[in-house]
Order: sequence, then structure tokens, then C-alpha cells
Amino acid sequence: MDSTQPHEAFSRRPGDGWVECTCGSRHWGLHGAAGLLLARHTPSGTIDVVLQHRSLASHQGGTWGVPGGAVDPDESALEGALREAHEEAAIEPTDVEPFDELVLDHGPWRYTTILAWLAPDAPGFVYASDPESLEIRWVPADGVAALPLLPAFAAAWPSLRARLEA
Repeated sequence: MDSTQPHEAFSRRPGDGWVECTCGSRHWGLHGAAGLLLARHTPSGTIDVVLQHRSLASHQGGTWGVPGGAVDPDESALEGALREAHEEAAIEPTDVEPFDELVLDHGPWRYTTILAWLAPDAPGFVYASDPESLEIRWVPADGVAALPLLPAFAAAWPSLRARLEA
């Protein structure tokens, strides 16, 4: 399968498509893309985050990152990230308390990571709810860097982790 094309089992949305970026790379999301880094404090005082093990049929499949994807033309980055997290990881938007964002801005294209805490009374159940994921799970923040990460997420992880720990 051509890893530059979405798998036919994935649903198509108005923002889906590749952008030829001035940085020399192709990026997914005609109107940019966004993802949700959902975190929670554990009883032992550490932090866990929700990560997605990306389908082998997706671009850079087999790597780990945050649930996310292309933003629709009528969505904000927050709305797109919450929609994608619900579609891919069954995360209910009402269970999320956003507190920050990290933007990778390439001019004609941008990726926004929404950082959020799990709401205090939310159950925190997550699972792979569409074919874009091999697995969705809570991962201890200390173990994230040991996974085979999506390269862009690997580059952003130190800054994202610092924001979670601030």
C-alpha cells in the first residue's frame, strides 16, 4: 500500500488531503491538523498520557503519537483535536479540560497539539475506536520516549512534557 495515501477504510472528511509545504515536506490536513495530548495524575504522583499506536496503513504507521488528524474547514484546532480524539480513542470531549497548546507553524500548514487534563470525575476509559489505531492506551510519561514515536511527536515531546510538569 502507498503510505502517502489514506487507507480506504478511513473515512474521508472535508479537511483530508496533503499539503505541499514550504519546508519541503508533505503534511496531512488541507486546513492544518490537530491532536490531543490527554494527561492524568496517577495516585503515586506521576503523569500518564494517552497515546495512539498508529495503524500500519497510515502514514508513518506503527509509530506512537497523540490521537489527531486533519482539521475541517469550519473547526478550530481545539474542536478538531477533540473530534479526532473521540473518533480514534473514544475520548469524550466533556472528560477533557484543555489548558495549553503547542503550535508547529509552517506558514501554509500548522499542527496544534492541545494539552489537557482528564476531568476529575471522568472514568478515563480509552480504546482504539476506529481503524486508524492499532492500540490506544495510557502510557507513563517516563516511558513515552522509549516507544517508537512519530518523528514530529518525538521532536515535540520534551516541550510537551515540560508543559505537563509545569
